[in-house]
Amino acid sequence: MTEFVAELDGYLRRLFPIARSITGHGNRETLRILGEIVPLEVREVPSGTPIYNWIVPEEWNIRDAWIAGPDGRRIVDFRASNLHVVGYSEPVRGVLDWDTLKSHLHMHPGLPDAVPYRTSYYRRTWGVCLTQTQYRELEFLGGPFEVVIDSDFKCGALTYGEYLIPGKSSREVLLSCYICHPSMANDSLSGVLLTTFLARHIASLKNRHWSYRVVFVPETIGAIAYCARNEAAMKQIDLGLVITTVGGQGKFGYKQSFDPSHPINSMIEEVFRDAGLEFITYPFDIHGSDERQYSSQGFRINAATICRDRYYEYPYYHTSLDDLSFVTAKQIAETLDLYIGLIDKIEARRIYRNMIPNCEIMLSRHDLYPATGGAQRPELGGRSELDLILWLLFLCDGKLDIDHIAARLGIPPNELLSIGDRLVAKGVLEVV
Repeated sequence: MTEFVAELDGYLRRLFPIARSITGHGNRETLRILGEIVPLEVREVPSGTPIYNWIVPEEWNIRDAWIAGPDGRRIVDFRASNLHVVGYSEPVRGVLDWDTLKSHLHMHPGLPDAVPYRTSYYRRTWGVCLTQTQYRELEFLGGPFEVVIDSDFKCGALTYGEYLIPGKSSREVLLSCYICHPSMANDSLSGVLLTTFLARHIASLKNRHWSYRVVFVPETIGAIAYCARNEAAMKQIDLGLVITTVGGQGKFGYKQSFDPSHPINSMIEEVFRDAGLEFITYPFDIHGSDERQYSSQGFRINAATICRDRYYEYPYYHTSLDDLSFVTAKQIAETLDLYIGLIDKIEARRIYRNMIPNCEIMLSRHDLYPATGGAQRPELGGRSELDLILWLLFLCDGKLDIDHIAARLGIPPNELLSIGDRLVAKGVLEVV
């Protein structure tokens, strides 16, 4: 973990100030920087493109915004926090009185010093987010106020990134994060950086079995666009990880996949137990992040999330207080360790099925039996190669995974994997 912390911290500080949304230059700049860590393919879906029941919206970009008082002083300034502007706000330039302005202002009801995060992607309007102190000052001054939102809409594109990491098997594991949130460290940015560093780790693995599809998308609309553009490949994926809110200071937890009996959930719990960590279990529900898209009826990917201070669960969620004093590179690295442990389990996990289940297989026919018979005796503990072959052929029913078989036999899973893959090459087992 420690070798990642300094590098993570540098990228965390570079990426935090960028104004991101579901489209726009901020997303392209974010993907460009992430491309320094892993070789991303950056792709664009033009505005107006139908994607299932949705249409890719116009591209939105913002340069500056402020509210200035009667003396010209900026009381609210986009350059101080890019959360001050409601995402996808229309351009504004004018002088407004208090009664006109206040209907466009948004405060956090419970955190007086926080700027809330608000968006209006699919309804044209404009708004300004501010602290309670700033609101009271504007109310006291009464106006007139200079109000400027220097934004624009154009027929542009939705931008996403992907990184395909091939393995011995063409079967893929999905890793997904969302890049659309502006300056909030735990919600979005922590997951984006962890995903990138995890992808680099996976690419470095020797003898990698599974293939990995790593995607960086704007939340909801980006995941929908990605599914529409890659429908055939996505429908072949069984399990995935939606990586978000991984850098807080609180307790670890995980959101289960839609099928609570799917092995991804038990593997995550094993990772927590291996690390000696208490954890919160969040059952799957229809709220949350892009697991809603990946687990929908058309795809049914079992997508789970390991988190630390999950969305909705911490007081700074969707506010300016979700900043670099709340999230640190060390905290992200601690969660990265858990994800690396999970990848190790996914890589080690196989479910084999005996292709010849009726009675014993004629081992010599498949060059799996010693040349001379009659001298073989079961060794203590059943650990000879022949014994392990016989155990695998007996237990591999297409339901038991290799971890459970290894635990039953009391040996490391890796000892069985090499034999199992050899039996696959011989045509007597298949990988389910």
